[in-house]
Amino acid sequence: MVGLSDDGTLTRVSALVLAGGRSRRMGRDKALLDFDGAPLIAHVIARVQQVCAEVIVVANDVETYARFGAPVIRDVYPDRGSLGGVFSGLRAIRYDYALAVACDMPFLNPTLLRYLIALAPTADVIMPRAADPSRSRSGGVKPRLQYDLRAKEIDLHPTHAIYSQRCIAPIEERVRSGDLRLIGFLDAVKVRIVEAREIDPFDPQHLSFFNVNTPENLALAQSFVKRDQKLEIGE
Repeated sequence: MVGLSDDGTLTRVSALVLAGGRSRRMGRDKALLDFDGAPLIAHVIARVQQVCAEVIVVANDVETYARFGAPVIRDVYPDRGSLGGVFSGLRAIRYDYALAVACDMPFLNPTLLRYLIALAPTADVIMPRAADPSRSRSGGVKPRLQYDLRAKEIDLHPTHAIYSQRCIAPIEERVRSGDLRLIGFLDAVKVRIVEAREIDPFDPQHLSFFNVNTPENLALAQSFVKRDQKLEIGE
């Protein structure tokens, strides 16, 4: 079972920080963007270190990311997107489960992450489903949960999810076939979807799922930080 160690970290859970993207919409490496005084990826690593016993960065530019103090591993299958990154990370972890997060999520919530990790033994994949505040989407009926769609179409967050090592074989099958959708393999494993009503007590604004993909996203995220700083000092 997953449990708390004496220092408060959750045992038998590794963290995978996925940093192999090309940052096309940002125009430069978003993981290295300055955010509140430190590179964006440094914030992500610091958050997952609070809840995981091991942290691994998945990136092909080992030299660039080695300075952040976590082991860096290259993709087993280059240019296979985030799904390839999850696969490579799962092969490298020390423990039975991995928390996989993107390198551009500055508002990860350790309390929510602990809740997800506590659910790890119940399924092969623990994946949240909630609206992404960094992406506009028209209102209306919540999209139907279908794994033959893309994750963003049905509000799933595969780069804020828990994966068992039992996912390695079905993910590799998809990677080798060229189907790189992050949720394309879910029909082959046991999945626990964590709906918004479960997330709200920990993160009612769903900022945990905020991705900094564009300059506009970066500006908005920075405005949230400035707002909170003003509230703290009573301005």
